[in-house]
Amino acid sequence: MLVVGCGDIGMRVLRLLRGRWRLLALTSSPGRCEALRQAGAMPLLGNLDQPATLGRLGVAADAVLHLAPPAPQGATDLRTAHLLQALARGGRVNRLVYGSTTGVYGDAGGASFDETRAVAPATDRARRRVDAEARLRAFGRDFCVSVSLLRIPGIYAGDRTGGHPRDRLARGSPVLRVEDDVYTNHIHADDLARACVAALYRGMPQRVVNVCDDTDLLMGDYFDLAADLCDLPRPPRVAREQAACVLSPMQLSFMAESRRLQNRRLKLELGLRLRYPNVAQGLLA
Repeated sequence: MLVVGCGDIGMRVLRLLRGRWRLLALTSSPGRCEALRQAGAMPLLGNLDQPATLGRLGVAADAVLHLAPPAPQGATDLRTAHLLQALARGGRVNRLVYGSTTGVYGDAGGASFDETRAVAPATDRARRRVDAEARLRAFGRDFCVSVSLLRIPGIYAGDRTGGHPRDRLARGSPVLRVEDDVYTNHIHADDLARACVAALYRGMPQRVVNVCDDTDLLMGDYFDLAADLCDLPRPPRVAREQAACVLSPMQLSFMAESRRLQNRRLKLELGLRLRYPNVAQGLLA
């Protein structure tokens, strides 16, 4: 199996699969090779922005876990395009799992829905993911590869850099007042890694799966809960207009979309029993 994108989640997956697969890991940084070897993977040097460096990927593995993010600009994902071109030349891959984002749904006005909802990306960040998903679906159809698309919300974990709300709470960043607030969705990093493994074994061909826990909370309530559990002051509440003056455009973009995701496919099709089914359990862990 080849892991493309060995950040925090990729490394967690490598630890889970060590000894069960012959593991390969694509990296563009020679300095990361030793850490990948220690995680049980053979490093392959290559850069998704430089397709000429990807020549041997197509014959490297039967299964691919693609967790690499798109480039930070534009509405298309050329990194995924370059990866698929390399895989197509080898013709060996029969299963591919991709880590997408729930941002592809756009704003749902707080509605609760499953994977049958049409995508409606509102930002280039989300449009790049929609483009990647379309390329992956086409690749699956054209080359008879079973492709699983995992749509992932906010990831958190106590041992994940910037991945615990205590960091934001410590900065005193505000959240929206109740009348302006939005529903957000979450998944613990360990459960996400386990979902990636489940998809590699049991993912249905050309299938989308929402990888989220059972929590149904407004964003402000999530941070209030985290503050209480960490014995920190609750964040200040502000109107949306005030938030625009003190938060970054990236933070504001997350506050512009409200949705509540259903996760039946995660549980029934992938057979995943969440270790942390709600954020209170995950934050305590």
